[in-house]
Amino acid sequence: MRTAGALGDVLAAAGVLVAGDGANAARPGGGWVLWAAGAWAVFLAAHLVLNGRWWFWLLPSLLPPPVFAALPALLLVLAGVTGDLVAGAVAGAALLTGARQSGLVPGALVRGTRRPPPPPPDGAVRVVSWNTQHWCQSTDPEPFYAFLRGLDADVYLLQEYHHDEFDGTYRLIDDERRLRATFPGHRAVIARGLITLSRLPVAATVETAARRTLRVDLEMPGDGRILATFNVHIPVQLRLVSPLRADFYRAVRTRAADRAREYRGLLGDVAGCPHPALIAGDFNTTAAIGDARRIARLGADAVALSGRLCPTSWQARPGLRWWRLDWVLTTPGARVHSYRFRDPRGLSDHSVQEVSVSLAEPDHPANTGLRIRHHDEGTHHALPLSGKDRPAGQ
Repeated sequence: MRTAGALGDVLAAAGVLVAGDGANAARPGGGWVLWAAGAWAVFLAAHLVLNGRWWFWLLPSLLPPPVFAALPALLLVLAGVTGDLVAGAVAGAALLTGARQSGLVPGALVRGTRRPPPPPPDGAVRVVSWNTQHWCQSTDPEPFYAFLRGLDADVYLLQEYHHDEFDGTYRLIDDERRLRATFPGHRAVIARGLITLSRLPVAATVETAARRTLRVDLEMPGDGRILATFNVHIPVQLRLVSPLRADFYRAVRTRAADRAREYRGLLGDVAGCPHPALIAGDFNTTAAIGDARRIARLGADAVALSGRLCPTSWQARPGLRWWRLDWVLTTPGARVHSYRFRDPRGLSDHSVQEVSVSLAEPDHPANTGLRIRHHDEGTHHALPLSGKDRPAGQ
């Protein structure tokens, strides 16, 4: 197994600590670099083994992913400065082994490696996906709606169409009249605290096993082939209470199981979809979280087209945008021509994801076994999440 092999490399490098290195320890400034590199290697080994397999490891995996590259790289530099070859070997092994956890996309900086295909003659469709941070609950609705309108997207996949009660629950809202007035040329599908707005004709809404996903099938321009859109919001890991309380850890354990169910359902939903699909939204998952392995099975990640070495989309507070929680994925038959993150202008803690997409090849025959609902469902049909265990910020 790849994880087992990587773990062996890290432990082998860290094993020099057990043997000891008297000359190294005697050299001023050398010993502490070796111990720091060894401590990081041990943590990384535990991370590779436990991440995605033990609910508690959701907490350590919340580290900003760039740390998995920056810290061992710093230790490698310090080892070079102090002349500590053993510490350098340990730090280098940790850097190589943990690179996948860092979220860095070196290919994004190499021109031509991921050159997007040209759009079709009838053009590509512009899609934006955005976690609205509780639908202008703490901001003025005027600039909020002006910002949404200014994005000028053909399709909007919007999350958190609700207000937070700040006690682990949320309240569904009904802003449908203003929404439809602001977007008179779009059709709206609203359910589960999610909104899909589309200028394109809505062929169907399809029930999903994932309870925090809204699937809407759209007719693409030209020949009217179908693009299935999955508007996704995976629950956050934490409840915002003191980590000194038992409730904090009970919530983490409950939500780890909830997240696993959501991903299992979403994987089944996407695998059973007969159309090319665009899967986008707030996954509350970084490259350093074990659930990233599930994301990789959903479809092709479009992030290399962003041109960013270290793509990020969420900030814990202003100036701390170190995490990428938002993803855009496609299945065969859907082509992404461009992908970028847009500044939310203080209206949300999440960046806007904007992509242009088209279909590459004829669609497969429709699956007649799908449970189809009409597109005119509104707020009163929204399906609430569990109130007591609803994640803060969900």
